[in-house]
Amino acid sequence: MFARGKAIDMLDLLRAEPSVLPMQAACLDIGCGIGVSHPLIVDDIGSLVGVDVSAEAVEIAREANAKVEYRVQRDESLPFDSEGFDFCSTVCVMHHVPPGQWPAFVAEAWRVTKPGGLFAIYEHNPVNPMTRWAVWRCPFDHDAVLLRAGEVRELLRNQGFEIVTRRYLFFMPFDRPWARRFDRLLRWLPIGAQYVVCGRRPVGSGSAGVENPA
Repeated sequence: MFARGKAIDMLDLLRAEPSVLPMQAACLDIGCGIGVSHPLIVDDIGSLVGVDVSAEAVEIAREANAKVEYRVQRDESLPFDSEGFDFCSTVCVMHHVPPGQWPAFVAEAWRVTKPGGLFAIYEHNPVNPMTRWAVWRCPFDHDAVLLRAGEVRELLRNQGFEIVTRRYLFFMPFDRPWARRFDRLLRWLPIGAQYVVCGRRPVGSGSAGVENPA
């Protein structure tokens, strides 16, 4: 349900952006894991690349998704040239990144995003009590530091991104079209289980952005 919902939302972001044509868009999933959502989006975009620090996860993703290119990230820098992607996203990854490294994480996304391109951060919403309970119960999230949507917005702004949208997701625990329609009506309400904050790298912007921690 969560993978499908976010895949639909990503396509919505791309279709709403006049400077990016979805069927021509070069897209990057930062911290892709095993690529669960990739089959749901790859046929509706130009190209998709996934990158993760886990070589094991990348191998699983590669075996499952022949249409997607995968890379392993060996250090703090993404293994890509600058300004190579129209749309970058990271899905429930930043809460595993130490808070002191959040600005550098966003700076790397800025570097690989084309001017005029988008960077979308999807995260758990700590305002939602059920989300906090689910994260607390999950052994994989023992080191999680949840970010509020406002914190993510400021991280993007400090780097130089123009905020395109901030909206909330997953109000209904059902993977049904009627539930997704209901969710759309409540995107403004800050109690969804997750949220997305999306920024645009301005056309003509420099490689370092407003604030480059590196």
